[in-house]
Amino acid sequence: MITIKEVVDVMKQVEHPAIRLSLIDLGILTEIELIDNNILVVFAFPFPNIPIADQLIHSIEKPINQLGLNLQYQIRTMTSEEKQRFLQLEANAWKE
Repeated sequence: MITIKEVVDVMKQVEHPAIRLSLIDLGILTEIELIDNNILVVFAFPFPNIPIADQLIHSIEKPINQLGLNLQYQIRTMTSEEKQRFLQLEANAWKE
C-alpha cells in the first residue's frame, strides 16, 4: 500500500517548467491527501487563469497515475502572502 509520504516524494520530483524548483517548493501544490486510491490536491496558482495550468496539472497527474492512483484536484488563487513568496522564489530560481 502506498503512503502519503511516498506520494509527496514523487510529487517533489516534478519541477516547474520555467523555474528550478518543484511545484511543492513553490507552494503550488497544497493540501495533499491520500484517500483510498485517490490523491486529492489543491493547486494554488499565483494568478487566475494562468496559461500553463493544464500543463502543471498534467505534470503531476502522470506520475500519480504511474503509482496506480487517481488525481482529483481543485484550483485556487494564492493568497497575497503565498504569491509574494512564490514571486521571490521564481526570481531566484528562474531558468534562463
